[in-house]
Amino acid sequence: MIARKLMLAASAAAFALTGAPAMAERGTDGDLKIIFWQAVSTMNPYLSGGTKEVYAASMVIEPLARYDETGNLVPMLATEIPTVENGGVSEDLKSITWKLKPDLKWSDGSAVTAEDAIFTWKYCTAPDGGCAQGAYFEGVSNVEAVDASTIKVSFAEAKPYPYSAFVGAQSPIIQAAQFKDCLGAKAPECTSANFGPIGTGPFTVKEFKPNDVVTFEANGNYRDAAKPAFASVTLKGGGDAASAARSVLETGEFDYAWNMQVEPEILEQMMAAGKGKIEVAFGTQVERIDINPYGVDASLGDKRSTKEAGPHPALSDPAVRRALSIAIDREIIDEAGYGPNGQPTCNILPAPDIYVSTAVDWCLKQDIEGANKLLDDAGWAMGSDGVREKDGVKLSFLYQTSTNSVRQGTQALVKDMWSQIGVSVELRNISANVFFGGDPASPDTFQKFMADVQMYTNNFDGTDPEKYMAGWMCDKIPSPATGWQGENIVRYCNPEYDALVKQLGTTGKLEDRAAIAKQLNDMLSNDVAQIPLIHRGQPSAVNNTLLGVKMNAWDSELWNVADWSRAK
Repeated sequence: MIARKLMLAASAAAFALTGAPAMAERGTDGDLKIIFWQAVSTMNPYLSGGTKEVYAASMVIEPLARYDETGNLVPMLATEIPTVENGGVSEDLKSITWKLKPDLKWSDGSAVTAEDAIFTWKYCTAPDGGCAQGAYFEGVSNVEAVDASTIKVSFAEAKPYPYSAFVGAQSPIIQAAQFKDCLGAKAPECTSANFGPIGTGPFTVKEFKPNDVVTFEANGNYRDAAKPAFASVTLKGGGDAASAARSVLETGEFDYAWNMQVEPEILEQMMAAGKGKIEVAFGTQVERIDINPYGVDASLGDKRSTKEAGPHPALSDPAVRRALSIAIDREIIDEAGYGPNGQPTCNILPAPDIYVSTAVDWCLKQDIEGANKLLDDAGWAMGSDGVREKDGVKLSFLYQTSTNSVRQGTQALVKDMWSQIGVSVELRNISANVFFGGDPASPDTFQKFMADVQMYTNNFDGTDPEKYMAGWMCDKIPSPATGWQGENIVRYCNPEYDALVKQLGTTGKLEDRAAIAKQLNDMLSNDVAQIPLIHRGQPSAVNNTLLGVKMNAWDSELWNVADWSRAK
């Protein structure tokens, strides 16, 4: 039988959620002011792969369990973490059974039941629909109600690590009654539900202004009568990272600013004002450059950036992709933009330590000479204009990313490095509100990827990488058929990779799982599906008067917002 002990190396599973001491009374600390320089475009994380949406929604809709600041799995809506030992996971590892906490209520006062979990599964797996978090339901064959408060998730094959569906901020339970008419292609049309989901979390949405401001108020039906301490939350979006940092660290206008992707020396200057501090957690974030394998020329029309466009005329050449990677000096990028909050990497899976490959280090040292030789040998001849060409195709690329000074600085550095190997680059930056927004009507989202290369960061919930690595499977590629949703932004499609992910899903022993995860990482890196640049920490700015913040790189940074309070 598949080894049982595996399971609980990664989950440390039956830990109870601990937080700050209970406040005396709900709503006594006034308004909590949070700023995201990447504004929120929807409150439905199933319709956006953007971290900003996942984090904002995590204050309202919740999973059965999530990860604490140490990476341990802790119950939220569930009474405990199911294991083989406590009978919650079947002996054959083909099912997991969750028990809801008693008397759970939605914010509208109605009861939370197993039917809501069943509906959530159907919602994310509906035909003709696009679900940004489909990998969380990979291998799930059925979700059923044992009774009103008991949810059984069954898997097609033995699942040694069964903590995927309904676990973590990216896989919350939504209310069946609210979303019942929003299945499949209708999902993006349910504006009221997507902007104001009814939830179980400490706050409810009072008003939602897309790409601007979200106002929340304390949930009167929250399961802990003493929480949250704050009566309301104002989540302001937009601007830039430096201005957001300044609003916490220098002026004290805001209490919390997420994602301080700001040059290290500027943050140091701001902190000298004494009003706040930078809290950093290292998890699995990697700043990377995606390489588009498909044609993106505007003449392709609706076929752009899809399989129907055919292979990219230049980037489908492995020599070109590898040359682009080794031409980059990651040390310079790290020093200029990240400092102690970053580390150069060739891995797309940078943590936890047991999963970190040491076999892929060929990109760490810049090699302009080697890159030029690769392109020479592949027949890409240098033109009189300094741009290489082959069969009438020039190495001339559109390089897009979100608007941010560190990212624009990185773009400028990479453009210069690539010019040294005969590659011409047009730089473009797009407002983060739009780039990460997931609007199927917008041509400028990172999911649509209407460029040759693009840059951003990504990570995953928890410490087990199975569901994250499933995001590069062929069936996770965004397309018009999925409303441009799907985790496989780089359109990587390799049957050997898919088979290895499925093998990971049925492998029990932790050491064997780690070996497979490393193989998957190495396939992505060696095929240059994308170019990993920097393993990033997650720095956020916290006002000195704000108490209870526990920086979390394994889940939503707002995972314990119910425990936050104001210093008296």
